[in-house]
Amino acid sequence: MEILSIILTIAGLCLFETISSIDNAIINAEVLSTMAAWARRWFLTWGLFFAVFVIRGLLPWLIIWMTTPSLGPIGALTATFSNDPAVIAAIEESAPILLMGGGIFLVFLFLHWIFLEEKHYGLRGECYIASKGVWFFAVVSMLLALIVWFALAINPLMAFAAVMGSTAFFIVHGFRQNAEEQERKMLGGTMSDWSKIFYLEVIDATFSIDGVLGAFAFTLSVPLIIIGSGLGAIVVRQITISNVDRIKRYLFLKNGAMYSILVLGSIMVLDAFGFHIPTWLSPIATFVIVGFFYVKSVRNMPPAETA
Repeated sequence: MEILSIILTIAGLCLFETISSIDNAIINAEVLSTMAAWARRWFLTWGLFFAVFVIRGLLPWLIIWMTTPSLGPIGALTATFSNDPAVIAAIEESAPILLMGGGIFLVFLFLHWIFLEEKHYGLRGECYIASKGVWFFAVVSMLLALIVWFALAINPLMAFAAVMGSTAFFIVHGFRQNAEEQERKMLGGTMSDWSKIFYLEVIDATFSIDGVLGAFAFTLSVPLIIIGSGLGAIVVRQITISNVDRIKRYLFLKNGAMYSILVLGSIMVLDAFGFHIPTWLSPIATFVIVGFFYVKSVRNMPPAETA
């Protein structure tokens, strides 16, 4: 049964990483189409190494180290391979802090999408919520205040983690907004290929943060996160190379990604508050939500453009 749980976790991680990075694949494909052949090869080779082994390898380790500083950098690196009860207890003790920060980040990410971002409306009510976009900042502020209030009664560090999750969201969102502006300039201008490569690496890094934080809703095991997220990153690269136009025709895949993010973020926050969440719930919920919006996309797929 443990093997089945590991397989389910890795499959869920791979699907979540893939579906949450669809926008990343589309941006990469659009920018790569304006670059010289050598620059495309460089990015698709070394960029993949950086995305899979550096960002998705180092970030989970860094998060474990920051939330469990008593382990030290080496201890955080080896912790997930250790059977030492003291190490396991230290990680479990700090888990609510990690889960709270990551959960707030993901919930805010969903709320920003549902209130402010352009989208294909996949469910009833989305259009109405989007028309009330001015309420986004009020909603996230009140939600943060409420969660911090209840977290303070349990552990002040949990409350601090909630604030840090909010801070991380707005920092990453700021970088993305600037990156979108730079993308418009480079697609219509004469930016150098090296500048475009640097831009794509920054975009990859910001999307990696979403995937890695969401991965902790599946498991606290860094090796499983690296395997599952790494496989997802490889799939995203394959989409970038060959299938991005077809992916664009699946209108509601982004909706599936964002509702998955909402569910995973909620699971992380509830887990931080001590609610028992079965380990199978995150991957199963991801498969069900993405499957629903995939079927909806197929039923509403626009005809392919003919040359």
